[in-house]
Amino acid sequence: MSLSSALSTAVSGLTAQSIALSAISENIANSSTTAYKTTEVSFQSLVSGAMGSNTSTSSVVAKTSQALNVTGTIASTSVATNIAIDGSGYFVVAGDPGDTGSDLVYSRNGSFSTDADGYLVNSEGYYLMGFPTDADGNILSSNTSDLTSLSAINLDSISGTAKATSTVTMAANLPADATTGQTFTTSMEVIDSLGVSHTVGQSWTKTGDNTWSLTLSDPVLTKDGTTTSGTISPSTVTVTFNSDGSLATTDPSPVAIGITGLSTGAADSAITLDLGDAGGTDGLTQFASTSSTLSISPTFEQDGANYGELSGITIDESGLVTANFDNGVSLAIYQIPVATFSNPGGLTHVTGTIYDENTNAGQVHLNLPGEGNAGSLVASALEGSTTDIATEFNKMIIAQQAYSAASQVISASSDMFDTLIQAVR
Repeated sequence: MSLSSALSTAVSGLTAQSIALSAISENIANSSTTAYKTTEVSFQSLVSGAMGSNTSTSSVVAKTSQALNVTGTIASTSVATNIAIDGSGYFVVAGDPGDTGSDLVYSRNGSFSTDADGYLVNSEGYYLMGFPTDADGNILSSNTSDLTSLSAINLDSISGTAKATSTVTMAANLPADATTGQTFTTSMEVIDSLGVSHTVGQSWTKTGDNTWSLTLSDPVLTKDGTTTSGTISPSTVTVTFNSDGSLATTDPSPVAIGITGLSTGAADSAITLDLGDAGGTDGLTQFASTSSTLSISPTFEQDGANYGELSGITIDESGLVTANFDNGVSLAIYQIPVATFSNPGGLTHVTGTIYDENTNAGQVHLNLPGEGNAGSLVASALEGSTTDIATEFNKMIIAQQAYSAASQVISASSDMFDTLIQAVR
């Protein structure tokens, strides 16, 4: 190797160590960046000419890469929209909420929050994509492997909601010491599909030993208590009790009530009136009254809800995004998939923690969290950076020493060139 070759090789060493120091600097700067993957530097020796020949020269080149399959430490947060992937896979994100198909990119940065337009956006400004679902969490699209079935998760598209009553559970004691023909009145509330409250009157008449007849009146608007708002059917229920005071039978069984022709314009209501289990005392009972004045004091539980505004969202470990309303109703709205690749190390680095697919990475596969090769989701958590500060400082010392040594080679070569020039003179 000639003196000029030594000088050239030393320069390549300076360049390679500069690249190493740059990577170390980037790693240290991103030691707290969510889901950042440490940049590694590999050095390769380049040799031209036959080894041992007078014309052979050598140099070094530095190449950077990221260990994308290494998972950072997952830490809990207090933000409901933060999510982390424990295992393999990426969130599907978009630079613009209208992006679809090949325009979509991938990230493990789950620091999502709601922006001014209601979209879930991570700290790098990328929009989280998901499959729209029905209220029960069933994905609406039949093709869950197609990127075009995804859409940007937007909470502003979720308006307030109401829930129609489907079940009314009643518990009450009918006085066993009432006389045949004696009647008592109660009432129950039901909610229609528009969130309007209606009151259904109940008349309890003892028709014989251990036998009662329940008459249901047509509903009236609860707000005024007088305006008839629909037609109820059936209007009569027969209730019998066992000799020990427990419920024996109801006719019909179960007590399925229909309310039609609602004046509010709501859909017809189908309601199950749960009066308790046969042979049990969890609903209606018939025991002697504890008061000198006979009465029925029922308790009701019904699953309907008046109109409510969106109060927040939750994301569970299955990736289901649920909208919560201030009336107590919760509805599923989106399903978050996890994208996996056969060779994630082949992904193209776009910016920050954002990557794009290519032929080296292989075909993208969309899976539900925890299915196939996809990692599971951790709610209210974030994946940390894979940078280890102590390791980076060790690398820095090595790079600094190598850089200094290479610079010494250049100084020595320069001195030797000066000696050569002086000899010529």
